[in-house]
Amino acid sequence: MLTLKLLREEPEFVIERLSVKNVDAKETVYKILEIDARRRAAQTQADALSAEQKKTAAAIGMLMQQGNRQEAEQMKVKASESREKVKELLQEQEKLEKDLNDMLVLLPNLPHALVARGKSAEDNVLVREGGQVPVLSQDALPHWELAKKYDIIDFDLGVKLTGAGFPVYKGQGARLQFALISYFLDENASAGYKEIMPPIMVNEDSGYGTGQLPDKSEQMYHAGLDNFYMIPTAEVPVTNIYRDVIINRSELPVKLTAYTPCFRREAGSYGKDVRGLNRLHQFDKVEIVQLTHPSDSYDTLDQMVKHVEGLVQSLQLPYRIIRLCGGDISFTSAMTYDFEVYSAAQGRWLEVSSVSNFETFQSNRLKARFRDEDGKPQLVHTLNGSSLALPRIVAALLENNQTPDGIMMPEVLHKYLHFNKIQ
Repeated sequence: MLTLKLLREEPEFVIERLSVKNVDAKETVYKILEIDARRRAAQTQADALSAEQKKTAAAIGMLMQQGNRQEAEQMKVKASESREKVKELLQEQEKLEKDLNDMLVLLPNLPHALVARGKSAEDNVLVREGGQVPVLSQDALPHWELAKKYDIIDFDLGVKLTGAGFPVYKGQGARLQFALISYFLDENASAGYKEIMPPIMVNEDSGYGTGQLPDKSEQMYHAGLDNFYMIPTAEVPVTNIYRDVIINRSELPVKLTAYTPCFRREAGSYGKDVRGLNRLHQFDKVEIVQLTHPSDSYDTLDQMVKHVEGLVQSLQLPYRIIRLCGGDISFTSAMTYDFEVYSAAQGRWLEVSSVSNFETFQSNRLKARFRDEDGKPQLVHTLNGSSLALPRIVAALLENNQTPDGIMMPEVLHKYLHFNKIQ
């Protein structure tokens, strides 16, 4: 959530930056400032009347001591009227506070100056690419057919047990899932990330804190009886660990990693893009999260991108890194780099990671702060990234490494798999 301080001091800057995300925010910004002015005026008036009441109470006491009961009673009537006015002002202030918050949560984060203008993914900026695209034989199979051939993923059984988008991993397919999870967690730990095992359901406050609510409520699975939400990413519970927490400056950066199942409704998805593992309702993902000093966050973003790049390189997958344009970047992000790997049998690029800096957008909602050199609480910057999301990594591994004798596995996974080939 954008800070009121920024909106008050630089409204035109906010409007200009949000235009990069194709958001016309002028009317909303000035409406927010109008409500804020009315709220502050009500607060100022209430504070002044409350201060006056204290003086009146002291004066009434003095009059009573002096025996001026009639004058004291007259002052009591005025004091009672003043109390009612303060009550009305506080009620007005509370309503304006709610109206203000309801409007603030609808404003997206400001994009960083490097974020390009654009309408869609076609306007994203290619940063770099690596690896070598394999040349497959003409009879190469897409991963969903390989999964059936080697009996490692059963999509039909998932439909029977739950529904489309909930695959069942079997045998070497299940082992591959656990191998990737273990490998990613080990690599993250080696890079200084502390491992967390969080809940996979969160309350409304947690969904609000990281910006999934109210913006992405239609994409989240909701357990209405308890008002819990299935997490779309480990980012939500992990970052919320620091909700309403003030961190010592010496503790920064906070570096956390977590594996969780993730759940997304993916409403509106259809066609070839959802075939097999391309788009699921339940999937496994390892996440990295950092809380940093504001002056360090973009260096941290670069470090996180390099870390994820190292993971993709170690799996020997062809990849590219893309900086998202204003039309493709998320509601909460100030800057995002997407990683895509090439799936040779499908002949297309598949997103496997997003690494983002949210600056103070999440921490303002979370009230996640640190104490600066003067001991004053300041908002931290929050960042997160997939390291990595498994489904499309698995799709690319299966398709790119298929041979007539089986599917070869990357060397870094051998000690976790206890085999080097799916057959």
